Amino acid sequence: MKGNRPTIKAEPRSKMGSRYAARYRQSGHLPAVIYGHGTKPESVNLSAEAVIPQIEAGEKVFNLEMAGASGQMLLLKEVQFDYLGTNIIHADFARVDLNERVRTKVHVELTGDAKGLKSAGAILMHPTSELEIECRVADLPDVIQVNVSDLEMNQSITADKVKLPSADMKLVTDPHAIVAQIVEQKEEVVAEAA
Repeated sequence: MKGNRPTIKAEPRSKMGSRYAARYRQSGHLPAVIYGHGTKPESVNLSAEAVIPQIEAGEKVFNLEMAGASGQMLLLKEVQFDYLGTNIIHADFARVDLNERVRTKVHVELTGDAKGLKSAGAILMHPTSELEIECRVADLPDVIQVNVSDLEMNQSITADKVKLPSADMKLVTDPHAIVAQIVEQKEEVVAEAA
């Protein structure tokens, strides 16, 4: 939950279509769409160099700086990647009020050294790396930390056992989703051909 939200500078995009979007990307822009709060969606260009590192660092809420719309808050709703799944090529943002309640996914960060990892062959599994929560935009956390220090062999931590950063937050993810568990790695015995 950050007090200082990053600012993104946007300029309206006049030409639409994948051919033009590719040209914008080549010139250092990230094509994006801003929608919500009863206004029609706006196609804009953002500075890829300024915005993509912020998105990759986990930022979700931004101040908008754009002619005629400065001072608005934006919530990152979706990003699209290239065909390899490595580079961000498009982003969708929704206009929001800081007191508005939203649903969004937040990255889970495991902390601590699990007791169960001291056993031979023990491995820590992290099947659910994001939790979907509902909270006020102003309270949106960058990450949700889960301490695994007391986790023993064959034990797990489910989503409903994760302590959310604020009592006002509501878990949307399936409460039985496994966030962390310690299992014993079994060696496969390959039978020799007779």
